[in-house]
Amino acid sequence: MLKEYKTVTRVYGPLMLVESVEGAKYGHIVDIEIADGTTRHGQILQVEKDKVLVQVFEGTEGINVNDSTVRFLGKPMELALSPEVLGRVFDGIGNPKDDGPAIIAEKKLNINGNPINPYARDFPNEFIQTGISTIDGLNPLVRGQKLPIFSGAGLPHDDIAAQLARQATVLGEGQTFAVVFAAMGITFEAAQFFIDDLTNTGAIERAVMFINLANDPAIERIATPRVALTAAEYLAFEMDMHVLVILNDMTNYC
Repeated sequence: MLKEYKTVTRVYGPLMLVESVEGAKYGHIVDIEIADGTTRHGQILQVEKDKVLVQVFEGTEGINVNDSTVRFLGKPMELALSPEVLGRVFDGIGNPKDDGPAIIAEKKLNINGNPINPYARDFPNEFIQTGISTIDGLNPLVRGQKLPIFSGAGLPHDDIAAQLARQATVLGEGQTFAVVFAAMGITFEAAQFFIDDLTNTGAIERAVMFINLANDPAIERIATPRVALTAAEYLAFEMDMHVLVILNDMTNYC
């Protein structure tokens, strides 16, 4: 149920305080219409009685507390999904970043999905070939498994992440293979490197990219892994694909 309020009382940094609000819930999203007619988006961070603290994704610069309308949408953040997400580049919360059209949703999924019972999973035994001999030979990656790659300043972790996205595949399987690549808090140069690498090699055709830059809002960075995993679950369970998820860089996320 949509509810609109013009009771913004304070704006500080990326945060906005709205008072006299009824029925707000943590994690739900809001639209903020400002004086020039544009709309920004935010997420509820805290609810205390009738006071609601909202973090604005696009920042609060230019927002006037007297001329802003906050629309509570009554639902958590959702990701629009369809087979057309393959080959596309999005920002950290799923908005197109590649000048392509918006996704016409076949499904909209809550990014805060329920966790899968690990006891109910199939035993991991299907080898994923990465094309990197030290991984394939010494620490193989298997479907259903997590593989952390630790690095340090000056080491080529971006090159390894891009190589994994280009080369990884499941051998001897008839199902198609997809890569969901999520980058968090990276520089513009690093983001362009990943996009160019996957585009120039053709790997982008089987990939979905979510890019959160270092100057993007922190709340978007927190949502990016959830968005990426939601897309991966759609490709795996709805489109019956093998999916490799690459999250880079977890240090920036933490």
